[in-house]
Amino acid sequence: MLLPLIYHDDYSPPLPPGHRFPMEKFRLLRDHLVASGLTTNEALLRPALCPTELLALAHDRAYVDRYCSGDMSREELRRLGLPWSPPLAQRTVRAVGGSLLAAELALQHGLACHLAGGTHHAHHDHASGFCIFNDLAVIALSLLESGRVGRVLIFDCDVHQGDGTARILEHTADAVTVSLHCDNNFPARKARSDWDIGLSPGLGDAEYLKVVDDTLNYLLPLYQPDLVIYDAGVDVHRDDTLGLLNLSDEGLAMRDRAVIEHCLGRDIPVVGVIGGGYDKDRALLARRHAQLHFSAAEAWRRHGLG
Repeated sequence: MLLPLIYHDDYSPPLPPGHRFPMEKFRLLRDHLVASGLTTNEALLRPALCPTELLALAHDRAYVDRYCSGDMSREELRRLGLPWSPPLAQRTVRAVGGSLLAAELALQHGLACHLAGGTHHAHHDHASGFCIFNDLAVIALSLLESGRVGRVLIFDCDVHQGDGTARILEHTADAVTVSLHCDNNFPARKARSDWDIGLSPGLGDAEYLKVVDDTLNYLLPLYQPDLVIYDAGVDVHRDDTLGLLNLSDEGLAMRDRAVIEHCLGRDIPVVGVIGGGYDKDRALLARRHAQLHFSAAEAWRRHGLG
């Protein structure tokens, strides 16, 4: 059995020309993984739309209905940073379904990855920072409520703090939020995660990887989660247009391998989502995101999963 990878053709709806959000990166990521021989288009698993009742575990039902119907104010869309359209609304709901499917498969097989996900700036009743519905919070609350897990740990390595995740899950004791982010970056007003690890601008590979190792060596034995949700944002890369850290391509690869190995080495299932990444060269950006999936496929083989 191949490493479970989740994708849908809905993931790259058109945006206005010149829009700064790299919506085509999801399609280009799929193309790169197929061209590299890691998977085939037929082997990719297609998710269903996330049911409204699961979205409502993390979000105000009126907000969910308002967004899905397109009844968003100009101020709400400004805060989101994306225009509303029916294809984007469908993509949004489908992508949360993709993260849910990836989490289910990770619990079954030990490891799975989504070719999207990591919308950690979405709050209970509003959108923010290109994020509409918070797939990380939906996964955690859905699995906890169903009894599939007793504790979830969200390990968020996007360069920006996972403020929406922290606020949604603030009073959910068995959803542990960990945010490894650049202190001097969006959002200006930080939330309070269970564990906030603020990093200085310019931090490079060696120092960053030491923080990753030290954090997981401490927190995984402390909490012993039944699932780790790993947000593998590549906006920590030195060439990212919205990041302020200094990781190289190899640093990204070493980070992804380290996170996966820390989890699998303790028999903790891990699901990977791609998080943020911004570069005018969209194909180059897709290759950065692909490192998560290459690292996961390598670990899948090494641990004999499936």
